[in-house]
Amino acid sequence: MTVPLEVISRIKAAGVPVETSLLRRAAYSYDASNYRVPPVAVVFPGSVDDVVAVVDACAATGTPVVSRGGGTSMAGNAIGPGIVLDFSRHMNRIHAIDAASGVADVDPGVVLSVLSREAERVTGGVLTFAPDPSSKTRATVGGAVGNDACGNHSVRYGRTSDHVVELDVVTSDGARLTAFAGGVRATDPGDAHAAARASALGEKLKELARANLGPLRTELGRIQRQVSGYHLSHLLPEKGFDVARALVGSEGTCAVVVRARMKLVPKASNPLLVCLGYTDVVDAARDIPTILEFEPAAVEGIDQAIVDTMRLRRGADSVLGLPEGKAFLYVDLDGEQPEEVAADAARLLERLRADGRLVDGRAVPDPAERATLWRVREDGAGLSSRPASGGESWPGWEDSAVPPGSLADYLADFRVLLDEHGLTGIMYGHFGAGCMHIRITYDLRTEAGRKVYRRFTAAAAELVVRHGGSLSGEHGDGRARSEFLPVMYTPPVIAAFEDYRRYWDESGLLNPGSITEPDPIDTNLALAGIPDREWRTHFVLSPVDAHEAGTDPWVHAVQACIGVGRCRSDSGGVMCPSFRATGDEKDSTRGRSRVLQDMVRGARSIDEGWQSDDVRAALDLCLACKACSHDCPAGVDMATYKAEFLSHHYEARRRPVSHFSLGWLPRWLKLTAYMSPLVNAALSSPLSKVIARLGGLTTERAVPRFASRRMLREQLASLDGSGPADVVLFVDSFTKGFRPEVAGAAARVAADTGRKVTCETDACCGLTWISTGQLDTARKTLSRTVTKLDDGTDTPIVVVEPSCAAALKKEAPELLGTEAAQRVSSRIRSFAEAVKEWADGGWVPPVVPSSVTVQTHCHEYSTFGAAVQRKALAALGVDHVVEATGCCGVAGNFGFEAEHYDISMKVAQQALAPALARTEPGVPVLADGFSCTMQVRQLAPDRRGLHIAELIDPAASQDVRGAND
Repeated sequence: MTVPLEVISRIKAAGVPVETSLLRRAAYSYDASNYRVPPVAVVFPGSVDDVVAVVDACAATGTPVVSRGGGTSMAGNAIGPGIVLDFSRHMNRIHAIDAASGVADVDPGVVLSVLSREAERVTGGVLTFAPDPSSKTRATVGGAVGNDACGNHSVRYGRTSDHVVELDVVTSDGARLTAFAGGVRATDPGDAHAAARASALGEKLKELARANLGPLRTELGRIQRQVSGYHLSHLLPEKGFDVARALVGSEGTCAVVVRARMKLVPKASNPLLVCLGYTDVVDAARDIPTILEFEPAAVEGIDQAIVDTMRLRRGADSVLGLPEGKAFLYVDLDGEQPEEVAADAARLLERLRADGRLVDGRAVPDPAERATLWRVREDGAGLSSRPASGGESWPGWEDSAVPPGSLADYLADFRVLLDEHGLTGIMYGHFGAGCMHIRITYDLRTEAGRKVYRRFTAAAAELVVRHGGSLSGEHGDGRARSEFLPVMYTPPVIAAFEDYRRYWDESGLLNPGSITEPDPIDTNLALAGIPDREWRTHFVLSPVDAHEAGTDPWVHAVQACIGVGRCRSDSGGVMCPSFRATGDEKDSTRGRSRVLQDMVRGARSIDEGWQSDDVRAALDLCLACKACSHDCPAGVDMATYKAEFLSHHYEARRRPVSHFSLGWLPRWLKLTAYMSPLVNAALSSPLSKVIARLGGLTTERAVPRFASRRMLREQLASLDGSGPADVVLFVDSFTKGFRPEVAGAAARVAADTGRKVTCETDACCGLTWISTGQLDTARKTLSRTVTKLDDGTDTPIVVVEPSCAAALKKEAPELLGTEAAQRVSSRIRSFAEAVKEWADGGWVPPVVPSSVTVQTHCHEYSTFGAAVQRKALAALGVDHVVEATGCCGVAGNFGFEAEHYDISMKVAQQALAPALARTEPGVPVLADGFSCTMQVRQLAPDRRGLHIAELIDPAASQDVRGAND
């Protein structure tokens, strides 16, 4: 798309920054829907004045305007041609929270979970913000207003429209208006243009309601989750002519929301989750009327496919506390007294068992179990996109709603409809409100599959209307369903919708293609038009899944991101550290994925393929921490994609010098082992900064001291290398080269368990070559290592350095694709993982401290489980653990590179620095990863990051365990 110069020049002339790069436009061509619509440009407004300037420039040039918050729309509401206004980056302030009136005054870019958290803080835990969609950790107030979002607790609290007091908006003709219960006024009473506009608009809206009293009363507001179309019933006299609530759910097609006053609600006391298991979702839905008699705050449902995928991605213990069954309901009860809530739960279970459909059920009082259960529900969209059973599923008909009492019959008929079209639906959603989020196995890559998509959606629209329901229950109509609104509404109501939109936006600039005059549902599909090209890769990227999807493995891999945006969360999990540091979409896992998805499209997008500088720039701040491979519900592994891209990108061009200084580190360490005194002397002299600059390294970070071969030999001298071993201790290049004392401690710990230990000190995992994209060398290195380790036994291979353990566990089989690599992978243990096994088997270390602070290495977190260090310390008997739940910021070569030092230190402030600040003197700091120890040293020079082996080393002094200096 050619960028229209006039609108850009007008926006720049108004002093508003505007971005038109291919990288930026690629990232904003997508939301969480099936669609791709490239914008002209992206603006991050910092004030209402910026918004007015952009709207004025667009009005003068006929350029569309699209409002965007977290970009998590599944209906295509947050993308479109023209200028995209992203409010999440700068217009994200909470202006006031009034505990007395229970109202919050906020910008549209405020994230929902942030508003809830701040409301609870200000009011001492008394009040909170109610709407809590599964995307609440990245969805914004403006987006919730646009879609009329609801969430898990909508049974109790309803929709966003139930919590709106006033909305400040900018119209397409530049008027600043405030919508409220009773009408619309100029936001600034002294603004004559806005006052005249408000007066005229108010009269038109009143006349619209008077002229359509019958249709508005009989067709709108019939069920709890009727979100499709415009909410014009709020304009009725008996509804108080509430213009603010009528604007909610208009999907940015009427006005640009620039500020909102939102109601707060009392925070529930003594919540108790009751988890119910059924044979299928229809049986579960049959029990909804009974469950609703108990006035629950939430009734949510998932099916077994989502649970299986969660356990495949994150381990068997990622979902705890489920009862028996193949479909599950979560029922949230609460009340003034915990004993009364527990009694209600018991009565509910008794009633449901008597009805005969319940397979199993239990109350879940444990907070940890509740957290894992809610996490699997909240990640439903991503987990169901590529389920453990294989294949792919997509939105499009993921938001239908019916009266709760009709849900079972609707689902039974819906399954028949799926069968008739040869489709499968993965079901989850808000059962208590009758709203189902069903992801369906459409084939959107082929013309035949897209025809099925169209036919099915038309039939599904007819079906939900027959059951008294709505096309959309909270996601809005957008590009996915607006075409079928005439199936749901009569011509008079459709005409009223058209009039309503025109009264607000006569020029038709705001979010075109949705609700009225919609685009067909099968245009602008993101999976259409991708060239049939073979992409040569080093990694083995799920060829079976790609074959089933009918596409190239590289294309299939980079299309894993479906836009749910968990990588944009500001808390929980580890991904995405660079986004948390910059707050910029391009630095999120999703932003990078979208740029890669445009890369494989070719023409008219980022079409240089492997040689694209735009893609290289998008990947630049990826720390390759691999946290996304664990935290992303869709299974994106950006570290792998980055390594693959860099390998091809630098085939015919000069690499950065750091790829040699750091990427070749294992080779240099073989040399420094023979001359470490000389090297250390040079690095302790004024030459050190010159050497660092020549190597592309930051001069802000101290270079660690190099170890000699003699030091390693002395540490391992006590080991008896003869005879068969019970444990193979893999001593990696980092441990040999910089901290051989850790190798000695690890060997002594393993021997203290009574096991026969041998050490492998002459092999390499290839990690530094992988992270810098030197994959040919990495493959050769790993091939030699696998040949050496594949000795025909199943002896556990315990790796001292977590990142090297992860490389041997995951990257080796993915790069080599051999049975030998798989055999070696199955034997790999991180040291913390091995310690837990030994402790569970009865081994007791000589002494352990009562408290520690721990920085879990990101690669260990992603490959061996998020709780691996916690479990090991618990098994050892450590009573109190302060955990830095986030990337340390060094991440191998990243934090040592000169251009990345500042971001590295910003990342450190997310988790590690606060954890160190909370650590009392004398409490050990554990950092098994060498990179993590370097960051601990940078942040707290008086502390030394210990490996867990040093903490429990039988030969260690109490000074090492306790003083930690």
